[in-house]
Amino acid sequence: MKKIVIADHHPVTRKGISCMLKKKKDEFSILAKVNNGEELYKSLQEHSPDILIMEIDMPQINGINALRSIKESFPQTRVLIFSTHPEEIYALRSIKSGAAGYVPKTASTQVFLDALGKIAKGGIFLNEELTSTFTSRNVGESSAISRYKKLSSREIEVLNLLSRGKRNKDIANALNINEKTVSTYKTRLLKKLKVDNLADLIHQSRMFQFG
Repeated sequence: MKKIVIADHHPVTRKGISCMLKKKKDEFSILAKVNNGEELYKSLQEHSPDILIMEIDMPQINGINALRSIKESFPQTRVLIFSTHPEEIYALRSIKSGAAGYVPKTASTQVFLDALGKIAKGGIFLNEELTSTFTSRNVGESSAISRYKKLSSREIEVLNLLSRGKRNKDIANALNINEKTVSTYKTRLLKKLKVDNLADLIHQSRMFQFG
């Protein structure tokens, strides 16, 4: 069973998510519901949830920067962004900054539950429609996105830390793994993202942050 914290400043949204998850009570357990940044950080420290469902635009939360900060402090917690912000602007930025998925509040219940299910199994959720939009706009970028989507959650965590200039030792400490394992992940990332060196790897990783 996956432990969940819900962070949203709209009571109706918190209630709605709770109702959706009642149908999945064998899979998910809600530990806390919070409505601002201070409550969120306290809750993360207290509960160490498997999954955080959060709105990036709420009191005492500094958007994408808050997401980066959360992932740095709580690397084991997977984050699903459930937001009012336009998906085409924020989805890839969110994933680049450490989120495991992005669902707009205009999405159906089924899309939300599909996203949560995929994240719970260690996957990354991005709307297929969104990916196809990038295909028509820029084929090169789209192929990079498709490669990025095939990375494991741990590989994405390592990539995010690398793109922030972290050394192997820092990454090992943040993710509670040894330095040799970090080197293995780096080799895998170079191969999977089809780049030859660390600089190109970081450049490709930063492609996902725009807008």
